[in-house]
Amino acid sequence: MSNIKLIVEERAANIGNFLVGRLLPFRQKRMVGPFIFIDHMGPVVMSKRENFDVLPHPHIGLSTLTFLFEGSIMHKDSIGTKLEIKPGAVNWMTAGKGVVHSERTPEYLRNSTLKMHGLQIWVALPKEKELMEPEFSHITKEEIPAWTKENAQFKLIAGEAFGKKSPVPVFSKLFMIEIKSTTKQAINIGEHLNGEAGLYILEGAIESDGNVYKNKQLLIANDSTLCAFTMQKNTTIYIFGGEPFPEERFIDWNFVATNKERIKEAKQQWKAQEFPKIEGDSDEFVPYPTLKLKK
Repeated sequence: MSNIKLIVEERAANIGNFLVGRLLPFRQKRMVGPFIFIDHMGPVVMSKRENFDVLPHPHIGLSTLTFLFEGSIMHKDSIGTKLEIKPGAVNWMTAGKGVVHSERTPEYLRNSTLKMHGLQIWVALPKEKELMEPEFSHITKEEIPAWTKENAQFKLIAGEAFGKKSPVPVFSKLFMIEIKSTTKQAINIGEHLNGEAGLYILEGAIESDGNVYKNKQLLIANDSTLCAFTMQKNTTIYIFGGEPFPEERFIDWNFVATNKERIKEAKQQWKAQEFPKIEGDSDEFVPYPTLKLKK
């Protein structure tokens, strides 16, 4: 990426009983294309006395994308979905006007030693879709477009690129690509991308203009059409982005909207517990934080 504009280091954040590395939002760059929030979960080994339990919580104005490298999560939501996500698959939940979901260690894996590692991502919705009915889609590992070019392995997790289209039902022009290489490999993919681009180094390192960038760094490009770099051996990266929206997006806790009044309304609805409930998982919930969370 010969046009690197910004380097973002992972920052520790607490999501209840689990520490994550936060990448977006960042004070100098709130969004990359429609991507507004990215957490790197783990890698962590959880003992028999520990479980991954994110209690029921609400969302508006966004789609969540869950992508695991290791582990397993049981997703439940107020639409009626109950589904386990495993490594390589995609859970895509669109909140629209409002949804509640929980994410937990599946019952059959509780009280056992577990590994957890993955990405939790929010993609803002276009303005005209902010009040749509909530939806949920699960895309299996086998459905994700995958191919090899020279010594690099590619996956198109979401969106469109390289003349291919992921089955993840996105609502705007975006892309999320995984590239793995076991050998040192020159990559030049700018001609296949449009809009803004971010490159997250999960493991290994990349070289660009004589500089070496290592894991847990997010590189933001000025122009995705200049996306060229060299991957060192045993490197895995994720490139994401797309066309930015013309309107500003506001974010407060788990709420995203083009209108502050909509966020205020959602906040009051959650405090009054007026959001829809999750069948079989409504006894507990995450309260709206009394202090504004640092992003």
